[in-house]
Amino acid sequence: MIRGKHISGLVLTACVAVMTLSADSNPTLNGPHSQPVPDLLNMKGGDRPTPLSSVTIEQRLNSQLPLDAVFRDEHGNSVELGSYFGKRPVVLALVYYECPMLCTQILNGMVRAAKVLKFEPGKDYDVVAISFDARETPQQALAKKAVYMKDYGHPETAAGWHFLTGDLNSIKRVTEAVGFRYKWDAHSAQFAHASAIYVLTPEGKLSKYFYGIEYSPKDMRLALVEASKNQIGNPVDQILLFCYHFDPHSARYTVYALGLLRIAGAATFLTLGGFVFIMLRRESRQKGNRTA
Repeated sequence: MIRGKHISGLVLTACVAVMTLSADSNPTLNGPHSQPVPDLLNMKGGDRPTPLSSVTIEQRLNSQLPLDAVFRDEHGNSVELGSYFGKRPVVLALVYYECPMLCTQILNGMVRAAKVLKFEPGKDYDVVAISFDARETPQQALAKKAVYMKDYGHPETAAGWHFLTGDLNSIKRVTEAVGFRYKWDAHSAQFAHASAIYVLTPEGKLSKYFYGIEYSPKDMRLALVEASKNQIGNPVDQILLFCYHFDPHSARYTVYALGLLRIAGAATFLTLGGFVFIMLRRESRQKGNRTA
């Protein structure tokens, strides 16, 4: 499963970016650009659990999305989620548009798969991205859509791509239906969340989960075909790697992925070293046989 050219992708694949907004609590978010705040009660973090401890994506196949939940589209219009269902399967991404890391990778991976698929957004399926940051605005959604429409390279499919924002209640209803558990950390002013996209039937039922940031176009095509027939797929292996973790010595989140890369680099070095040693030893033996 792990190949050299995929090491960095795998490290980021099921990464969990640092951001969180708990479904059972209302975090204090001071404006659209909250800053990290000092952890005056616990500067070392020894007795405060990390937000990542409650972050996961629980597969809820055949779960029904709340199609009556109201959001705003990228133009600021009030829309029901159900307006994007009924005709075609839907690929859903739960992200937030000002995410400093992982959400961009999720959307990048989704667009890469869409470029290879023979199916056309707006004709064969729809793409719906929902921000789970209730502070974000339609203007931010529109800017994000413009980026990915340019990347996709087919502006004629714009009607099949939808970037939504909404209030906390509508967001919670969707994330709970999907099994997407994330958490806000006031001390880093970021969310902690995992990476995945979801394929839903035209009726709005969860048919398939794709974890990580790289999505096989072949598997995506099969999932869309099944979903178009209102078929529910089988559970898939859940692999969630954390890109960030809380460092109790510095009282801040550090990149855990760097540690994984160091390990991968050391493993590669040892493998190459072993290969060279075996080849030199084999060559030495061959020379000895010829001398004898």
